[in-house]
Amino acid sequence: MFIDQATIRIKAGDGGNGCVAFRREKFVPKGGPSGGDGGEGGSVYVVATRRLNTLYHLQFHREWRAGRGQHGMGSNCSGQHGGDVIIELPVGSVVRDKNTGVVLADLTQEGQRVLVAKGGRGGWGNQHFATSTRQAPRFAQPGDAGEERELFIELKLIADVGIVGLPNAGKSTLISVISAAKPKIADYPFTTLIPHLGVVRADDDQTFVVADIPGLIEGAHEGHGLGHEFLRHVERCSILVHLVDLSGNDHPDADAEVIARELELYSKTLAEKPRIICGSKLDSAIAGNSEKLRAYAERHGYDYCEISSVTGEGVQALVRKLAAFVREHQEKEVALSAQS
Repeated sequence: MFIDQATIRIKAGDGGNGCVAFRREKFVPKGGPSGGDGGEGGSVYVVATRRLNTLYHLQFHREWRAGRGQHGMGSNCSGQHGGDVIIELPVGSVVRDKNTGVVLADLTQEGQRVLVAKGGRGGWGNQHFATSTRQAPRFAQPGDAGEERELFIELKLIADVGIVGLPNAGKSTLISVISAAKPKIADYPFTTLIPHLGVVRADDDQTFVVADIPGLIEGAHEGHGLGHEFLRHVERCSILVHLVDLSGNDHPDADAEVIARELELYSKTLAEKPRIICGSKLDSAIAGNSEKLRAYAERHGYDYCEISSVTGEGVQALVRKLAAFVREHQEKEVALSAQS
């Protein structure tokens, strides 16, 4: 089951209390205070892993508690530290404090580890409070409480290319043709119920990841259809492929405008991403639709191409164009990171 949002409660371990104790050995007449320190409470970390691709495991484990620190003991023995808790999350997860909305972690790389709740500090034993004028302190410091918070976790798939379009525009067929992904394909709307990822290999063995985003219809930004649930998954993409069915009706430009408007209403950042307008189902296109859609793309300054996933016409040209764009985008990112 594909779950891309979850809420959990976490509690870091409390620090152990310091100990009040005095040495009583036979041959140590002036032993003095010997209370050990309390151990530190365990902390809670989130770690990114590619072993997971949904948040399904969090549906059954909603409370996470780290170990508390052991109290200090006599003979200057410190308490044991509490054990840390590691919460594994898919790469692409964004972790927020549910109450404040502050982003605590944005996990974009395998193995990335972020502290989300710090364990409490252990209290000092009475050995630390002895002075020349107070040689037998009968008090110690209590341990601090560990941090506790509720987390809202949102998964945003990591993909280079996002495929968007109205239901039955041919998104699933395209991703099944250019990659090894095998989404369900049928001739009725909303066949695809969850996003699908596919790895595409270009002619020069360059690979990039494509995401098929389902369920975009008019009003998606207000919660209509399925698209509002999944638009977050194309926010990280470097380019969008907007598929428009050339065989559905004789107003493909109006169909294209529906999706463009939904992207803009959902997120200005998303609407400003580079985009290719791609006419699909070229093998069964209605006469004149290609010209209408091409004119729409040119009017808005978008690249335009046409494909038939059934016959393969134009598919490799689209893959080459996407590979070139992704390569250029990655080179720019490397150059920017080197400058910083």
